[in-house]
Amino acid sequence: MFKNVSEVISFCEKEGIRIIDFKVVDLSGRWHHLSIPAERFSKKILENGIGFDGSSYGFLTVEKSDMVFKPDISTAFIDPFCEVPTLNMIADIYQIGDSIERFEGDPRYITEKAIRYLIETGIADENRIGPEFEFNVFDHISYECSGNHQEVFIDSIQAHWNTGKNDFQNLGYKVPFQKGYHVDLPNDSSNDLRSKIILQLEELGIKVKYHHHEVGGVGQVEIEVESEQLLEMSDKTLILKYIVKNLAIQEGKTVTFMPKPLFGEAGNGMHVHMWLFKDNEPVFYDEKGYSGLSQTALYYIGGILKHSSALLAFTNPSTNSYKRLVPGFEAPVSKCFATANRSSVIRIPGYARTPQDKRFEFRPSDATANPYLAFTALLMAGLDGVVNKIDPTKEGFGPYDVNIFNLPEEKRKEIKALPKSLEEAADALEKDYEFLLAGGVFTKGLIEDQIKRIRQDSKKVNSVPHPREFEMYYDL
Repeated sequence: MFKNVSEVISFCEKEGIRIIDFKVVDLSGRWHHLSIPAERFSKKILENGIGFDGSSYGFLTVEKSDMVFKPDISTAFIDPFCEVPTLNMIADIYQIGDSIERFEGDPRYITEKAIRYLIETGIADENRIGPEFEFNVFDHISYECSGNHQEVFIDSIQAHWNTGKNDFQNLGYKVPFQKGYHVDLPNDSSNDLRSKIILQLEELGIKVKYHHHEVGGVGQVEIEVESEQLLEMSDKTLILKYIVKNLAIQEGKTVTFMPKPLFGEAGNGMHVHMWLFKDNEPVFYDEKGYSGLSQTALYYIGGILKHSSALLAFTNPSTNSYKRLVPGFEAPVSKCFATANRSSVIRIPGYARTPQDKRFEFRPSDATANPYLAFTALLMAGLDGVVNKIDPTKEGFGPYDVNIFNLPEEKRKEIKALPKSLEEAADALEKDYEFLLAGGVFTKGLIEDQIKRIRQDSKKVNSVPHPREFEMYYDL
């Protein structure tokens, strides 16, 4: 939005901005923030930064926790939710040593390094990303996890379980179980909310392809955005989640991007469409290739599939992720590629036929991921495939242009599966991470931090008794 400090100051004076708010991402992908009076913003902040405790972000040990962040003024946007006029800026993280230098483990910096590495390889000069954001809109959520009480209660005005409720004026028009795909008004109770969201996103420069209700009858919806370059889309992913959650709260709703908030219902993914361009020309297109893909594209697919188990530690970094990735359903758990096949890890959209549109999508990922780390890890796996000429067909990854779950059991066993738990994903990353270190993009320290964090999450969940266990074992 801005090129220099004087532009920021001039804008604040003209628009009556009173507060400048800095957004800083942690390892898990959550924003933290710190605010200053607009009058205190100066060139010194860009030069010296603002100090904070890096250990609270999951990056460094307590004894080495002093860090600073510096705002990237090009990312500034007016906050639509703050009562006091506020200008938001995404910040970069710096480490304090003999001098103040970019922190190698800053998720934004890792993405910047990956872009430089992409150009150095000569394979392409631009990586475009197009995520699909699935989430649930609820009217109520409460949860408790104490020694004698484990409970989650979720409600939605359009849920099928409310058809018989008589303790309020029930107007009907509920959405049947798993019959929500493109359901129309009046059943689609979050339509107006989504329209307000996408108009807000458009005002902030996030171009939206469309929004619609998804399969899950209990408020499952989707917003798909137009593709953007890697760093910009990583930033915009966090902006989108910020807009979605806060606008929902304003409208008396609550939103979750959890992959599997509801037992038995369809889960929420974040399918990631990928393109490479060089000198504005598409790298992935070849009219004579399989499904219109170039050899480079196939090698790229080979790299992603070969490293897919390790990738899940970044693309699906929550214990809840693996309650969505269950074999036998539409969940993409099979390590293979195909055209228009939704059960494969890599799907090539059959409708994307022009050179500029030709692409493929990674289907397992979900929005519990840190977008900088997840999108960058996908790029690094793909580049490893191109550099090392990893042929997906020779590696046994397909193509499988059939419903995998209709194949004979012996044939299905030939197709490898993704990790079934977060612990398995952590194990896979421990064994397979060298591809992430190429070009100095990821650091071994950050990879170790990620493994430590997700193992801690697994331990927290696995140590809690599950209600189903009481049903199964209480009387034994």
